[in-house]
Amino acid sequence: MSKVPFAGRLLAWHKQHGRRDLPWQKARNAYRVWISEIMLQQTQVTTVIPYFQRFIARFPDLASLADAPDDEVLHAWSGLGYYSRARNLHAAAKRVAEAGGRLPRTLDGWLSLPGVGRSTAGAILALAHGHRYPILDGNVRRVLCRYHGIEAWPGEPSTEKALWRLADAHTPASRVAEYTQAIMDLGATICRRHQPRCLDCPLTRGCRARADGSVHRIPARKPEKARPLRATRFLILRRRNRSVMLEKRPPAGVWGGLWSFPECTRQEEPASVCRERFGFKSMRIRYLPPRRHGFTHFELDIEPVLLDVEPDRLAGRRTLMDAGPVLWYKSASPARLGIAAPVKTLLDELN
Repeated sequence: MSKVPFAGRLLAWHKQHGRRDLPWQKARNAYRVWISEIMLQQTQVTTVIPYFQRFIARFPDLASLADAPDDEVLHAWSGLGYYSRARNLHAAAKRVAEAGGRLPRTLDGWLSLPGVGRSTAGAILALAHGHRYPILDGNVRRVLCRYHGIEAWPGEPSTEKALWRLADAHTPASRVAEYTQAIMDLGATICRRHQPRCLDCPLTRGCRARADGSVHRIPARKPEKARPLRATRFLILRRRNRSVMLEKRPPAGVWGGLWSFPECTRQEEPASVCRERFGFKSMRIRYLPPRRHGFTHFELDIEPVLLDVEPDRLAGRRTLMDAGPVLWYKSASPARLGIAAPVKTLLDELN
């Protein structure tokens, strides 16, 4: 199948209907495109826009991002989720800054940075520099699967390999930045997973899914696996001045590098943990309503326990210094920290 009709129709549609007011399209450069592409991984445009604007206001260039403390970067990312993206972004900025401060201009250069895969690297090079590289994000996968009648799950290795070949075949030799934006826009606004607007699509002619009535089942969903359920207790240690204790989580793992409440298992007695781990005695204990937080691979049942505390003189030499990085957080004068979403919700509820 010729790639010219596909790309040509897409470019003509985009000239009239494409999105041109997205914040990362203004003063477009590789840094802004990179930030937006990382934020847009597994996150919708409408959610990303305010985060991108705040992030760029705080870190307008690579040097400011590379020089920033970890907590400030995570604070700017708080609420956007998938925090490994922020950690990788920060690590990549530091690496580039140490190597001279110039962002890569090659595919291999981008792929050498943490958090950057083939599609993200291709999008940055195409949108920022007009280099001819195909992309294969979620929107593009859906467009190509429907147009070519591919019913398999796009993440299956052989299917993904076939989609990369098609993405490359359809990418034109010129106007690459426009084409890249056009196919992403088509997937986001017309060829949507739910309620696709086929009557407004410039690719209706030639679309196999449209021809055989299979649009709503293409592409196939990822085979579902039951997500295991885990449980934890949040210990909300609150002093008389209404400040509450937060501790910094390890850099890797769930909420890596973020500030959270101390945790214990449901088999442990909160007052004992409070005294033995932190050297405080609890004056009052209140069990707050439980809540569930969903992650990609599991569900977490959280039981928050509020403990009004004061120092326990009988705790001997046990001090907060033994507990790792901790701080007392006041909602009335919040520090600029990266805070896990359910923790932020609880802090707001306690305020």
